[in-house]
Amino acid sequence: MTSAANRAARLLWSVVTQTLFRLSPRPAHAWRAALLRLFGARLGPDCHIYPGARIWAPWNLVCEDAVAIADGAVIYNVATIRLGSHAIVSQEAYLCGATHDPDDPAFTLLAQQIIVGRYAWIAARATVAPGVNVGDGAVLGLCSLATGDLAPWTVYGGVPARALRPRRRHSGA
Repeated sequence: MTSAANRAARLLWSVVTQTLFRLSPRPAHAWRAALLRLFGARLGPDCHIYPGARIWAPWNLVCEDAVAIADGAVIYNVATIRLGSHAIVSQEAYLCGATHDPDDPAFTLLAQQIIVGRYAWIAARATVAPGVNVGDGAVLGLCSLATGDLAPWTVYGGVPARALRPRRRHSGA
């Protein structure tokens, strides 16, 4: 998408977000999914995206089935952000898909994809940095910061996040 087209799409999305999306009733998941799809999001069935979730560019959002994005979660998806089946992004979590080049006097924007695996959980107020891959079943604990890839089926915590223990697999995964 060209820069002017991108800005126009984000402006229109901002208007839709502030009205039709954010003011919708909490249980209206299908309505919000339809709005996101209208703006290019690729969502599987049974995604629960809450009205207080902030999604920067729906056209860069890919969710498999049964994904949940809570109120207050921020999906800053300048590049594609992919959420695997049954992934959860909790309240006020931040998936940051871009940064700036600190060595460039113009601070050029550097967009990088984020992948959150199947059955992974980004807990409340946790942050995932640009370019990070969160493995299947990984958990990023409360207020933690992932600056590097997270191994599958491992619980992480801290700033920066470090592995705390293995996560027990459940029957559905």
